[in-house]
Amino acid sequence: MKTIGVIGGSGLDNADVMEDAHEGHVLKDERDIFVDTPWGQPSSPLRRVNIAGHEVLLLARHGREHTITPSFVNYRANIHALKQAGCDCVLATTACGSLRQEIERGHLVILDQFIDFTRKRINTFHERFEPHSPVHTSLADPFNEDLRQRLIAACKAQG
Repeated sequence: MKTIGVIGGSGLDNADVMEDAHEGHVLKDERDIFVDTPWGQPSSPLRRVNIAGHEVLLLARHGREHTITPSFVNYRANIHALKQAGCDCVLATTACGSLRQEIERGHLVILDQFIDFTRKRINTFHERFEPHSPVHTSLADPFNEDLRQRLIAACKAQG
């Protein structure tokens, strides 16, 4: 069974919100995990929960008190913490809006591309190249297509 990491915004790791969203799939074995990474502390402790038999780690992108602005989110620590805690995949929610008028508030969109207007933050794990082994990460296809198709299929199955 895979461990799923979920990075979300306001209220995502609120147990009442999660239980309502999952129609009675009670969160079980809920507990916090405090992690330190080479890039410092993640935005929040990881909340390990069991949802309908699936192990899920929830991370509040902007902190549990929603005090960290987008430019100051420690993305490297967040991703590293989830990986260190055993996540096999990461789902990230956002409520940033769209460039298309027909996509309105409350619509669920599974992205295939994005425009990042966040400024003043480090956006790479590679601060320097090791001799003879530069790392260039392409953002031409920023999302895992297999995971995207699974999410799309699950949404269609739910109507």
